[in-house]
Amino acid sequence: MRSRYSAFVRLDGDYLLRTHHPSTAPVTLDLDPAMEWRRLDIVATSSGGPFDTAGTVEFKAYYRHGKERGILHENSRFIREDGRWLYVDGDILA
Repeated sequence: MRSRYSAFVRLDGDYLLRTHHPSTAPVTLDLDPAMEWRRLDIVATSSGGPFDTAGTVEFKAYYRHGKERGILHENSRFIREDGRWLYVDGDILA
């Protein structure tokens, strides 16, 4: 999760696509250079340990876009394939 957040900060679309599960990955990403990601807080995790094949991460990502400030609060689902964790999808939380 932290590496994907860092990729959003750095606008590294290639990394984001490589770490997205093929079953749900978009064809392309449209990353906004005006989006400033400021901080990542991991709220909770479920599973995702060394012997798990799936896990979830609840996080809050704080951002600034022009004069707007906000928080993306999401519960993300990941699966492990061939030793790599891949983002599947997530639910936006209030």
